[in-house]
Amino acid sequence: MQNQIDTLIATIKADYAKWLLRGKSFADAETHVQNMINEFNNRLTVKTGSKYIKIINNGVWGFIVNTDNDKKFKRGDILKAAGFNAPARNAARGNILSDDYTVQWTGPNYLR
Repeated sequence: MQNQIDTLIATIKADYAKWLLRGKSFADAETHVQNMINEFNNRLTVKTGSKYIKIINNGVWGFIVNTDNDKKFKRGDILKAAGFNAPARNAARGNILSDDYTVQWTGPNYLR
């Protein structure tokens, strides 16, 4: 599961850079833009708990189900944050283990 989390984190970082650069290359970006990207990447952290893995950057980006014993969700399901310490348990936004998800740097995508 660690490889899938690393892929998710890389996807989040890439989406932020793409949004911030908006068509420019990283080499062409001004120093302050490069610093913003580096700061974002350095703040992005993962906190593992028994039920959920929390992705944090200033606030909570989202949660990943970290147990096989959840009554509603499968291990690896991506959930939006309801607050800093709890996910929104209405529906999964994808699953990192099946590589079936789309996300943005701001958080898991809304339901379709």
